[in-house]
Amino acid sequence: MAQTLRVLYLVHDLSDPAVRRRVLMLQAGGAEVTLAGFRRGENRLANIEGIVPLELGTTEDARFAQRLLALAGAAATLSRRLEGVARPDVVLARNLEMLALAGRAAARFGGVPVAYECLDVHRLLLRGGAVGRAFRAAERHFGRRAGLLVTSSPAFVEHYFKPLSGIRAPVHLLENQVLELDGGGTGLPVRTRPAGAPWRIGWFGAIRCRKSLDILSAFTRRMEGRFEVVLRGRPAYREFDDFDGIVAREPFIRFEGPYRNPEDLSAIYAQVDFTWAIDFFEEGQNSLWLLPNRLYEGCRHGALPIVLSGTETARLAVQRGVGIALRDARVETLVDRFSAFDGDAYRALYANLVKLGARPWIADRTDCTAFVQRLAALRPPGTQPAMSRPLPSLVANKVDCHDR
Repeated sequence: MAQTLRVLYLVHDLSDPAVRRRVLMLQAGGAEVTLAGFRRGENRLANIEGIVPLELGTTEDARFAQRLLALAGAAATLSRRLEGVARPDVVLARNLEMLALAGRAAARFGGVPVAYECLDVHRLLLRGGAVGRAFRAAERHFGRRAGLLVTSSPAFVEHYFKPLSGIRAPVHLLENQVLELDGGGTGLPVRTRPAGAPWRIGWFGAIRCRKSLDILSAFTRRMEGRFEVVLRGRPAYREFDDFDGIVAREPFIRFEGPYRNPEDLSAIYAQVDFTWAIDFFEEGQNSLWLLPNRLYEGCRHGALPIVLSGTETARLAVQRGVGIALRDARVETLVDRFSAFDGDAYRALYANLVKLGARPWIADRTDCTAFVQRLAALRPPGTQPAMSRPLPSLVANKVDCHDR
């Protein structure tokens, strides 16, 4: 009997919901996945049905030196930790730190192919001077074995991987679409708004941008309750002086805690009219180029994206006729744009979203199979494995969300 494609997936944060989504995508495409990586601080391990992750150590968010030490420790013990793991056909490494382990893992199993998954370009890779050159040299060194680069935005390729990175592998674009294995045939929800109700902006996912919170706080106060902001997800408390206190003092902003992805997406986006799809966390660099999860989630579930002109997010949203683009990030610009905003303006934009339907915003079983087949193609000719049957359902798997 032909062998199922075996993927060893190395990840930097076992609790990251995006890791869970990728594992489910690999499984739905016919792969057998071994998951190994670091536990991030107090975050619990990913709840992925059928997989017991191999823990390589513990790391702390925003503590880069500690993460380097943990990485060195994992590298020294990796061969022993992988004892008993079935030989993979492909090693998939998520982010640069796991790419540093991928070569050791591949060598441990006799030189299997490596794929590099890079969904964000870290600011250290973009720095000038000796520090930036050192990190890019490390990426080039560890990535010399990579036979495939998996990334989520064409702007990453255009602005980083082509001109700056030493990675020269073929590119597989895998956008941050909502995973709906059965195709999302229900279309977009019907929207009705009670007369006189405030407009609501949803900022869901990774809440880590202090500048966004400052802008939205000032904007909602200026609009005197005509606009409200709902926050859902997991805040990066290190990025705020006092996140809970700031939110408590704002009369038109509330935080409603984490949510399950994808189980809760329809319900939480039904409560808002817009998605805040602007990010300043790595302003002028990664934030210009990314296509965030919330863009796809919001459009899939009927929330119009608010975007910033000049970003890749704005380019895609405006091209598809569904985005509300701000020319700059000043509070006055937001006020000017929305002072005269009414139901007619909303319905015109929402009609464009309905016309597009669900398909541009979702990844289904066909997409999963295409990805796994692309990984399978990394194997030498004549050794291609057969695909196993995909997962029957996604709904049974649950995890708190803190996606971007």
